[in-house]
Amino acid sequence: MPRLILAILCSCSLGSPLAAFSAESASTPSEDQRQATIDNLKEPLYTPFVERYVLDELKQLRTDMAAQKHELMQQVVDRELKSVDRGVAYATDTVTYFFYLIAAATSILVMVGWTSIRDIKDRVHTLADEEISKLVNAYEERLRAIETTLSQKTEHIEANREEIQLTQELQSLWLRAGQETNLQSKIEAYDHILELRKNDCEALTYKADAVLELNEPQWAINLCQQALAIDPDNGHAFYQLACAHTVLGNFDEAVHHLDQALQRSDSYRDQLLSDPALESLREFDPYLQLIRIEPGAAS
Repeated sequence: MPRLILAILCSCSLGSPLAAFSAESASTPSEDQRQATIDNLKEPLYTPFVERYVLDELKQLRTDMAAQKHELMQQVVDRELKSVDRGVAYATDTVTYFFYLIAAATSILVMVGWTSIRDIKDRVHTLADEEISKLVNAYEERLRAIETTLSQKTEHIEANREEIQLTQELQSLWLRAGQETNLQSKIEAYDHILELRKNDCEALTYKADAVLELNEPQWAINLCQQALAIDPDNGHAFYQLACAHTVLGNFDEAVHHLDQALQRSDSYRDQLLSDPALESLREFDPYLQLIRIEPGAAS
């Protein structure tokens, strides 16, 4: 409210000179006319009354802030005194109740028959030993459970570490086998893979492909049969069997295994049309019939 009154008084006292000055400045932009306007002012732009009012308002504001600060400090002191009083009362009540408890416990002990301090001491020791034994047994069980869990996790971590090492070694061997141009070195890489993972059907079938290139069809057939014993639905094993039987001249067996391979994966279709190992089957009627029967082969 005082700020509102102050704003009104300032606007009233300064309104007319400022309005006259702004009007004359807008109408006469030249320097001489502005100077003449200033010289013709009849009253100052401010009055001592306004200045005095502002000073009184500032003084009153400081007085109010000091009074408010004093009141706030008084409230804080009162609250601290109340807190101290509550603490003292709580301590007094606690001591009183403690003595009441001692008196009640003594009465109960007299009623029970523990008249001797030694009996009380022995009984307390017995109860304490029983409780301590229970706690020790409970914590021993927890520790054994924790040790068992840690042992299992350690074994799991160790197994994972060994599996990771084995996987890394197998990947390096597969990369080496893929980059080898010498068939004997490639077969050695596959043998090493089979030493690390005996039931690796993929390694068996790729080794069969390599030995077939060495003109060892019977060896390739043996490897493919081992792969099918592990995974009866291995399409690559059937495909390699067809190639091996083609080299041996067993065209009926070759067509049968090609049919099995195509039933498991249609991706062998393009490969069998361009594989040089199946060149001998190009004029074999069952082979041509197989191609015609398969969906999309006619196109």
